[in-house]
Amino acid sequence: MFRGLAAVALALSASVSAFASEAEIKRGEYLAEIMTCNECHTPGALLGKPDKNNPLGGSEVGYEIPGLGIFYGANLTPDKETGLGEWSEAEIIAALRTGVRPDGRILSAAMPWRSFAALTDADATAIAKYLMSLKPYSRKVPGPFGPTEKATSFYYGFVIPAKK
Repeated sequence: MFRGLAAVALALSASVSAFASEAEIKRGEYLAEIMTCNECHTPGALLGKPDKNNPLGGSEVGYEIPGLGIFYGANLTPDKETGLGEWSEAEIIAALRTGVRPDGRILSAAMPWRSFAALTDADATAIAKYLMSLKPYSRKVPGPFGPTEKATSFYYGFVIPAKK
């Protein structure tokens, strides 16, 4: 009798955990959408034709930040070679909140991590779980390119107006 109750309790616990995880993933998807992650990180999005089969798979279009260089939205899928597949949940959360990758490189100045630093633990975790739930997509994006380097792919340039 006790074993039967323990088995039922374990099964219920697993299904509640799966539901909670699914709810977290849905929350993370919602947050990524309203935080406009797709605009910079989804193939085709900056050209007006987002690849809905590979959300957050990395952009082929970059943007220039005068004096800093040219940057392309990274592949945020869990692909181990070209995306976040080797990153832990804690490393994803740290990058969102601090603007620093696990290898110590600073994220592009256009990445609004300063705004994301205020995410609650639950919301930051939900985003990380959502990113890790995506279908891995093998796509290496160009760059980044320093201010004196030539880009190898299309990018948008910004002009700093002359001081008057």
